[in-house]
Amino acid sequence: MWCRKLYVCGLVIMVSGAAYSQKTDRDYLRSGNKLYNDSLFVKAEVDYRKALEINPKSSDVMYNLGNSLLMQQKAKEAMEQYEAAARLEKDKEKLAHIYHNMGVILQSSKQLPQCIEAYKEALRNNPKDNETRYNLVLAQKQLKDQQQQQQNQDQQQDKKQDQKQDEKDQNKEQQEQQQQQQNQNQQQQQQNKDEMSKENAEQLLRAAMQDEKDVQDKVKKQMQVSGKKLEKDW
Repeated sequence: MWCRKLYVCGLVIMVSGAAYSQKTDRDYLRSGNKLYNDSLFVKAEVDYRKALEINPKSSDVMYNLGNSLLMQQKAKEAMEQYEAAARLEKDKEKLAHIYHNMGVILQSSKQLPQCIEAYKEALRNNPKDNETRYNLVLAQKQLKDQQQQQQNQDQQQDKKQDQKQDEKDQNKEQQEQQQQQQNQNQQQQQQNKDEMSKENAEQLLRAAMQDEKDVQDKVKKQMQVSGKKLEKDW
């Protein structure tokens, strides 16, 4: 598990002259830090927001507000505060803390490429931060495992698609064979029909010729009989 180190930015307050009755942003920041350290994160958030109302450009307040939100599982809102603080902060050590916590949020949400960049940015500002370096190595390993898993899934998906295509090609080939066989059967049936029609016609013709021959034979026979009778009568 990666480290979830959350730094709290405090302020050394030097007050000269008479104390003010009205609270300043630094008063609310100090009060919020105390509540945060007592794990009263909701109340700490309230004081941090009051501090921001007084001083909207305090990167320390933004950062600590982000911490209190993160401890309440409000990662998206915490990230917004860290990003705002990073745009204003100039101190390298504080920037390292900001980017470290941004990396923690991104790592927990599996946004590993962005997480790795956040950790790298933290190390650019503080190369001696071993905790961030450990998180970076872990995130890089997680990304590699994630990419390998995705590659395996893609290969399996490609294999399934190839199998589906093979089945589709086989079905198409079978359909073509069936259609070809059906066409051959139809052609054979038509050929048989044509042959039967030709044979029937020939049978009819032979029958007609036979009938004509029978008629001719009958006529000849009758003529022969008639002729004999004439000879006798004559």
